[in-house]
Amino acid sequence: MRDFLIIGGGVIGMLTTLQLADAGHTVTLVERGTCGQEASWAGGGIVSPLYPWRYSGPISRLSRWSEGVYPSLSLRLLEETGIDPEYRQKGLLYLSVKDEREALCWAREMGKPLEQVDSDFLYAKEPHVAPGIEQALWMPTLGSVRNPRLVQALRARLAAMKQVSLHEQCAVQGFQRQGTRISGVVTPEGVIQGGQVVVCGGAWVASLLAELEVTLPVRPVKGQMIAYQTPPGFVNRVILKDGRYVIPRGDGLVLAGSTLEETGFEKSTDDAALMALRQSAEAIVPELAECKVAHQWAGLRPGSPDELPFIGAVPGWENLHVNAGHFRNGLVLAPAATHLLVDQLLGREPLVDPAPYQLTSARLAGKPESA
Repeated sequence: MRDFLIIGGGVIGMLTTLQLADAGHTVTLVERGTCGQEASWAGGGIVSPLYPWRYSGPISRLSRWSEGVYPSLSLRLLEETGIDPEYRQKGLLYLSVKDEREALCWAREMGKPLEQVDSDFLYAKEPHVAPGIEQALWMPTLGSVRNPRLVQALRARLAAMKQVSLHEQCAVQGFQRQGTRISGVVTPEGVIQGGQVVVCGGAWVASLLAELEVTLPVRPVKGQMIAYQTPPGFVNRVILKDGRYVIPRGDGLVLAGSTLEETGFEKSTDDAALMALRQSAEAIVPELAECKVAHQWAGLRPGSPDELPFIGAVPGWENLHVNAGHFRNGLVLAPAATHLLVDQLLGREPLVDPAPYQLTSARLAGKPESA
């Protein structure tokens, strides 16, 4: 039996596994499909909440810490695996921000570079942006990562670590219990045991925990995205307008997203979303209309009632823990959210106050903690 058993191989599960293995522990990671192929793969890879000043303090504390981790994490994974997660710190341009004053006040309070820039600055940075924009907000420190390559690199690193055992295409069918302890999980490969159990099941976490009569208010929220193939350098920075964005990759691929759809676990794409995504992307960069849409896809975000993740021990169980419900910010929060839980698992000083993320009775009932 290994020290830890992690259920779910998205970015949250893989980073939890990596940190525990780095600390010298043995870890088993169980994933029902292939590691990193659900929401972690499907997102855009912006290393910040879209409008960070609109989020609560607990989200800001995690995202700020995570943002500083991605450059070194990407370099580490490139060195160890030869797979480049393509971290790019090119900044973000915000167009048509209605609450600009609140944004600038937030930036001053957080010590975050954010400034109002004029049209000369905007078009010098991004000449293909729609004409006629007189001003924008500029956040120079924002970065993005090519998330499909990030999860590929994480999986390769874990597969090479002797203290890690990966079980893919291995769905958890139930839990083996001994009183108030989880002694193992039932899978097609048999019972897999672990000393401490961490559930990182993304949008599927509620159905996993329902087996234990634990009600976790996490639901799937579909997001569709598209990608244009453009010449390299056609767009160089993340550009955001009215909640929609374009995200460039180094090879000229430009992602555009995304929708928010309450459709359960259905992941199909459709022409209506394609049209809406094209319309918003081409309102930001009109010349994208002349480029080919190379891909359209959908993923399922794990939505939570207060948009805060659930991080911590599950009440009533001695060795069961959860890290789930990150909604649109799973990749953004992953380094800090996993570090916070690993701190608690190993008895270390917590990265931040863990209280806002805990599985209290109010939060499990789907209510804000203050209600």
